[in-house]
Amino acid sequence: MNYDNIGDINEILMDAKEKGASDVHIVVGYPLAFRINGELIYQMSDKLEKDEVEGLIMPVLNSNIINRERFQQTGEIDMAYAIGQNRHRVNVYRQRGTMAAAMRLIPENIPSVVDLGLPISVLKLVEKTKGLILVTGPTGAGKSTTLASMVDYINKNRNSHIITLEDPIEYQYKFKKSIINQREIEKDTESFASGLRAALREDPDVVLVGEMRDIETISTAITAAETGHLVLSTLHTMNAPQTIERIIDVFPANQQSQVRFQLSMILSGIISQQLIERKDRTGRVLASEILISNTAIANLIREGNTHQMKSVLQTRSQEGMQTMDASLLNLYKNGFISKEDILKYSQDTNYVTSMMGM
Repeated sequence: MNYDNIGDINEILMDAKEKGASDVHIVVGYPLAFRINGELIYQMSDKLEKDEVEGLIMPVLNSNIINRERFQQTGEIDMAYAIGQNRHRVNVYRQRGTMAAAMRLIPENIPSVVDLGLPISVLKLVEKTKGLILVTGPTGAGKSTTLASMVDYINKNRNSHIITLEDPIEYQYKFKKSIINQREIEKDTESFASGLRAALREDPDVVLVGEMRDIETISTAITAAETGHLVLSTLHTMNAPQTIERIIDVFPANQQSQVRFQLSMILSGIISQQLIERKDRTGRVLASEILISNTAIANLIREGNTHQMKSVLQTRSQEGMQTMDASLLNLYKNGFISKEDILKYSQDTNYVTSMMGM
């Protein structure tokens, strides 16, 4: 597409899709940019003017009057934007007094857990009917897609009532075997916490919480798992020990011992993931750490010895567990990622170096 003249936002988003972009960035004073395989690629030489940016973003805001008014009040808004079957997660914000937007392209089809590159042991986690499963990683690591693939697996395989709390709704599910109610924050419910409280009165089997942001949401999610529901959620943490400690640290000191005990009883598993550019630059591959709770893991959580989890992950591969470094080494040995990237993303560079024979 020729960007000598900036045109319609829908045309830009369709062009981004054709080029395999994951995100579109629109900012005054910078060229239009697509993120492709994790790298920002500028689509034009000229910098965007204020009126051009407003001309692109306003049709998106005008698609939802409530969101437009909220943006005008707060200077930022998360929202969904659809072009036919093509959905986008949009964040419109102000910077230096001008409008800007980051737009995430949502794939039309929900990939399977296996297609994502996750080990088969993740399916065993999703087959559980109660407990807490957490998907963690940095922004842009594919956490929402992993959650969606889990929900779709349940949808294909059992008659369940699934409630999702999302900000905004990204993937849309088709009826297979489960009833799926998707609730959008600030549109269908006030907050994750209020939606989660309400969900417990709506006869759910599975509850997806888009993000555990505060003590009330985390506390209610723990209660939901304790009372026999399967709870799926995300955190912006890099590994299992960090995830456990992040949850514990949210609570006052006098409650932390009790929360450790509760987590030790309800935690089913933690999937920590990151996306890494392929060696041949044709896309990205997923590297993952998989923790599946057992007696040893529960004891470490209860006793506050989460730093010892790595040794359990290393020695219990027969139970479907793996460290991030083991996943990276597997990708490297199979030619998917470069030597530079395995060293960049590894958590124990000395271990990885020794296993590579360097």
